[in-house]
Amino acid sequence: MTINANAFTQELDQRVHGGKLDIPMLPEVAHKVIQITNDPDSDASQLMKVIQADQALAAKIMRTANSAAYAATASIVSLQQAIARLGMNSIRNIALASSLNARMFKAPGLEGHIENIWQHSLATALWSKEIARGTRSNVETAFLCGLLGSIGVPIMLQEVVDIAKQENLMDNVELIMDITRELAPDAARIALESWKMPAIVTDAITHKMNYESATVGKELAMIISAASHFADVMCTEYPEIEDLKRIPVLAALNLYPDEVDAILMKAPAVREALEALRA
Repeated sequence: MTINANAFTQELDQRVHGGKLDIPMLPEVAHKVIQITNDPDSDASQLMKVIQADQALAAKIMRTANSAAYAATASIVSLQQAIARLGMNSIRNIALASSLNARMFKAPGLEGHIENIWQHSLATALWSKEIARGTRSNVETAFLCGLLGSIGVPIMLQEVVDIAKQENLMDNVELIMDITRELAPDAARIALESWKMPAIVTDAITHKMNYESATVGKELAMIISAASHFADVMCTEYPEIEDLKRIPVLAALNLYPDEVDAILMKAPAVREALEALRA
């Protein structure tokens, strides 16, 4: 590691652990959706009012709600029906997945990396839901964890740009990504606490790479760890399905081979929902 790289690492570390991270603000609609769904006294009409104020968001929610991953039987024709059939937490998650995007982060020169991370996060969220269903866990909390599971990486990439330019390291993308991933869990924890996410979500995301160290969110950490592998395979032209079935976290989740096969059968529905969220 060069002197420049050392200075780069030290500066980033100081920003993370010195309380100097630039945490992006959630889009207004995402903030309102979280507030409503976290309030036990709120109701579906409040959620519907927020979503209806953003026509593009409402249209995307309807497309996603009607995808095979959600509308298993008759189609959904209104937001009111979507909320009634899927529930407020499910609609919250679709709204968050639809309103959060790579444009939240300002990292000139690294936009492509952030876009790839965000697309992978969407796929991870959808697979987290299917894996949670297979383990009889809370599917909506798993989706939320999968969606925000890599949030620390774009936050750190946003911090990287100015320092990397100063230290002439912008061409060393491999180094940038290595250091970014190393500091990402702490950055994620800071962001999730700032956004007032539930403790179980913060714990799961912070420990997804070392789920044995998680406390209240251990099972969720295992689920999103597994879902990330599923998302990797989905993005691969020639996936190694048999290798995927052997990843240790699936055994830790007590998923048997036939149960893993049943989850993998959901791939077409996951792809359809992913396309709806991307549109």
